[in-house]
Amino acid sequence: MLERPPSGTIPDTPGSYQFRDAEGRVIYVGKAKSLRSRLSNYFADPRTLHPRTAQMVAAAASVEWIQVRNEVEALMLEYSLIKRYKPRFNVRLIDDKSYPFLAVTLDDEWPRATVMRGRRKKGTRYFGPYAHAYAIRETLDELLRTFPIRTCSDSKLLRHQRLGKPCLLFHIEKCSAPCVGEITKADYDELVAEFMRFLEGESEPVLDALETQMREAASNQEFEQAARLRDRIVTVKRAIERQQMVGDRSEDVDIIGIHEDEIEASAQVFFVRRGRVVGRQGMIIDKVMEMSPGETAAIVLEQVYGDEPAVGYPKSVLVPVIPDDVGVYEEWLSEQRGSRVGVRIPQRGAKRELAETVTQNAKEAFTRHRLRRASDHNTRAKALNELQEALGLPEAPLRIECYDMSHLQGTDYVGSMVVMEDGLPRKSEYRRFKVNVPQNDDFAAMEEVLTRRFTAYLAERERPIEERGKFSYPPELLLVDGGKGQLGVAVRVLQDLGLDDEIPVASLAKQFEEVYLPERSDPVIIARNSEAMFMLQRIRDESHRFAITFHRERRGKRMTQSALDDIPGLGPKRRAKLLKELGTVKAIKAASREELRAVKWLPEAVADSIYDKFHEPEPEPAPDTESR
Repeated sequence: MLERPPSGTIPDTPGSYQFRDAEGRVIYVGKAKSLRSRLSNYFADPRTLHPRTAQMVAAAASVEWIQVRNEVEALMLEYSLIKRYKPRFNVRLIDDKSYPFLAVTLDDEWPRATVMRGRRKKGTRYFGPYAHAYAIRETLDELLRTFPIRTCSDSKLLRHQRLGKPCLLFHIEKCSAPCVGEITKADYDELVAEFMRFLEGESEPVLDALETQMREAASNQEFEQAARLRDRIVTVKRAIERQQMVGDRSEDVDIIGIHEDEIEASAQVFFVRRGRVVGRQGMIIDKVMEMSPGETAAIVLEQVYGDEPAVGYPKSVLVPVIPDDVGVYEEWLSEQRGSRVGVRIPQRGAKRELAETVTQNAKEAFTRHRLRRASDHNTRAKALNELQEALGLPEAPLRIECYDMSHLQGTDYVGSMVVMEDGLPRKSEYRRFKVNVPQNDDFAAMEEVLTRRFTAYLAERERPIEERGKFSYPPELLLVDGGKGQLGVAVRVLQDLGLDDEIPVASLAKQFEEVYLPERSDPVIIARNSEAMFMLQRIRDESHRFAITFHRERRGKRMTQSALDDIPGLGPKRRAKLLKELGTVKAIKAASREELRAVKWLPEAVADSIYDKFHEPEPEPAPDTESR
């Protein structure tokens, strides 16, 4: 039970506070202008608290805090702690859509334009995000005739460099062929710079330059060139039309629309630069705690600007409702931008109309999400309740761990551990094990993996909360892939470690999808078409996939190392680089001495060593008898 710290020990300063449960997990992170004043609210009569706040306080076993100098630092600390711990009672982004960006790889010798998703990388310039990848590809395809920068992969670029011939894109005027020296480095860099300026909204200089070139070609009676330039102007104008014009050319503003109820909120953001919509982003927020509209708006600001957007920070942010502590957020955004940023509600005119459009987008996204969520959430809840009833568990198994082994005739033995929380895969918790056991002994392999996992859990349990690692939390259901034999192994491991009374265990046999429990000879009857059986099959199949993937990686690595081992001068970095360039070990073996020597970064002596490794020594020339 949570004990209230003596009020005199809580500082009356800005800071962030963290509630932890009995296992030491951070379950809620907050920020406060005054830690003493804010924390005192949580220790009021539980009947006066919002039900979800009361639930968080009931689940907490301790509270701690970190003091900072001001409210902006408290805001930034809160954001970083939430990102680090992902507390269960903080708001959660449950829309896992990965928005596509148009990216330019500036750290490459010849920068490349491509569509990218996921985590952003250093040395790459991003434009967007956009709602649909196909819209980026269509725009990029139209722009390549005007800005013919490369879109090919690094391996394809290197291949054509070795061949000395450009690919088809050069012949249809959609690439300037830097691979074969058809353009100088300086001219190519200027082409990339113009391409990025256009994407930033500076379209007029591009059109002016093309029209000037077209008129000069026509006056010189170069009518074919003039016609090509005319077509390029048309494609540029078409690309400009894709970027919706919503303001004057000095306008750098982000418009946020929000639609919410007591449980969830949908937010949409339109990024406007130089008067054009250059990107958009959407998110669904799960309100685990009670939130006012101002708090929701504040959370959206944190999520959008916690990491710098690809399009940078705007001059102003338009919101449907003023966030709580708006001055703190304006100060924070101004620090990030380096100049004044205002957060306000649009009152009239075109901006208010655009804000209403963005809010309508948020409302429609909310409706679509609810239709999907209603079905998915109810299904998962039903499956967990069915599992609890069928297996006689003390509570619904919110955390399930499943284990599987993989090998090929006893070699490269590996084990996998996959985790489901609330019926959904928790991939950050997946673990892989290298196993050393006698050939074809799945029981010994399972015993080794489970012993290592739960011995680590017992060790972690004894450590201070802040030092606990990846095996800190036990499952509410331990599932092993196999029949009675594997179940017996799991039971024995838990008994040896003294955990048999804490962790329920079951096994799922492959052949007839039968579920076995300890001390029960007959399998548990779970309907084949039930949600519980479907969930068990899904986690079992996921553990099987994860184990096979790891096994293939190990086997491939072993085979690669054995083929390329012991070659003088070919260390791990060069080996990996050579594999990336030529594709496969088979291609390296088949390469001629000249092809290996043509790899520019590979020393000639190493190329010769590689060739000699896979080929018979060349016969020495026969002695010239006639000259004797």
